[in-house]
Amino acid sequence: MSKYEFDRDFRFRKARTSARKIAFRVMAWIFGTMTLAVLYYIVLSLFISTDTEKRLIRENRMYARLYPELEEKQQLLEDVTLDLQGRDDAIYERIFHTQAPRIDPRGTGIVFRQDTVRQEDLVEETFRRAEGLRTKTSGVDSSFLSVFAALAGGQALPPVSLPLEDVSYTLTGASTGERISPFSKVESFHGGLDIIAAQGDPVLATADGIVRDVTRSGKGLGNVVTIDHGNGYETRYGHLGNIYVSKGQKVTRGKRIALVGISGKSLVPHLHYEILHDGVPQDPSRYFVASLGPQAFADVAFMAASTEQSLD
Repeated sequence: MSKYEFDRDFRFRKARTSARKIAFRVMAWIFGTMTLAVLYYIVLSLFISTDTEKRLIRENRMYARLYPELEEKQQLLEDVTLDLQGRDDAIYERIFHTQAPRIDPRGTGIVFRQDTVRQEDLVEETFRRAEGLRTKTSGVDSSFLSVFAALAGGQALPPVSLPLEDVSYTLTGASTGERISPFSKVESFHGGLDIIAAQGDPVLATADGIVRDVTRSGKGLGNVVTIDHGNGYETRYGHLGNIYVSKGQKVTRGKRIALVGISGKSLVPHLHYEILHDGVPQDPSRYFVASLGPQAFADVAFMAASTEQSLD
């Protein structure tokens, strides 16, 4: 429908729409549409919730109720952790006459006795640790080769099982090498691996073999069982309590041969475990590679090499 208007001369004529009016109307329409859209969005956001928003609101309310309880549990865990740390310090002070190590085998693996060290000491200690790990790695390689050779030749396997049901890095003490004696406080050769255990824990044969000797004594390694596994391998279990095997008896891998004790010259209840090949003491921790996962084996090997004081 056409529109009419009076011009300046007061004559009645058909109205014309200018480009300016058209642009103004378009802008007004766009502005009005956007304003309505914003109003609709505000209304929907404030008064109407989607299923996802309703679920999130319920979860937030639940977390708000649980948060005070979680704070209490966190504080309780912190208190328990501090208490355990204090107990560890007390145990290490009694056994090793030092503070419990603040150490994680998964970290750098470098521990110093002082809070501040010189740079040259840091380099020297890092080099020494690296050399020790390199030597241990080559030892593991040779152990693998001996296992593969035994399998290929149909021979008896070396003692690769665990002498206790539970062996972890937290229970691992000093291995073979020069270690500080807890009694004389001087370095002397330590021929086996110390594994911390409770008195009465079962001690297991780590491979098939024949009991070569059973010794009961109040000195040295105390009550000892020695097993001949063939191929030049022998294992020795020291500081035992009750012994359940006799000389000449055949044993199978995993058989209970004795209980952990504190016989002989022992600071605390633990198992002193030795592996000898052709009479030469080996590092028992490197033979656990067949019984532990890669990370657990690395942790145990690290602790065995890093612990400077033996328990006997």
